[in-house]
Amino acid sequence: MSFLLVEKADRVAWITLNRPEKLNALNHEVLKGLDLLFLDLEQDPEVGVVVITGAGEKAFIAGADITELKDLDAAAARRLALLGQAVFQRIESLPKPVIAAVNGFALGGGCELALACHIRIASENARFGLPEVSLGTIPGYGGTQRLPRLVGKGVALDLILSGDMVPAADAHRMGLVSRVVPQAELRTATEKLAKTLLSRGPLALRSALASVNEGLDMPQDQGLQYEAALFGLMAATQDMKEGISAFLEKRKAQFKGV
Repeated sequence: MSFLLVEKADRVAWITLNRPEKLNALNHEVLKGLDLLFLDLEQDPEVGVVVITGAGEKAFIAGADITELKDLDAAAARRLALLGQAVFQRIESLPKPVIAAVNGFALGGGCELALACHIRIASENARFGLPEVSLGTIPGYGGTQRLPRLVGKGVALDLILSGDMVPAADAHRMGLVSRVVPQAELRTATEKLAKTLLSRGPLALRSALASVNEGLDMPQDQGLQYEAALFGLMAATQDMKEGISAFLEKRKAQFKGV
């Protein structure tokens, strides 16, 4: 897992894709490493927020490692797509907030990994795109499914069928990212966001993530019922009682995750 650097501090786990000579491109080893790492982070009580970024200033992740793709047959390509999809599904399903701090190119599999994160914050030099059609293939790690859900079918098809890159400002306007900051401020801004999330009730964060992620795959009336059920569960927690008491008493809440 030398291609993955992990730094844990103040309940935030920073994961850095560390292949700067390859613009942090994803290969089979990195995907398997991410899978094992997120399995561990889910169980780590000392981690409340996860951040993913890329080494250097040129690239978040510039896509899949093309050298691994050139000799794939149909069966091997399908297996690789299923692996990438499973890893990114694990990231999206993590019951703790995952932030993509996008510095530079987020292309192909890199864009798809960012889409699997819960929040995307980008530096002004970031560039997003799904250029797979220019290689005679299509996105295989969830891009054709997550991007339309995020930005709408029309905009998603424009990006997927053209293969064009878009700058951070355009990605922000279309809703692909929620925040854009100067390159020099990316880490500081991400740390501030992570600190804000850590100040919220951990059970509430878990339930909000579940309500959004699972509710999107339900008919709206069923999703509303699911939301109501989770809201009811929150009322039975000490965290909700503490949060309301703190608000009424004009003090900072001290959540315990119970």
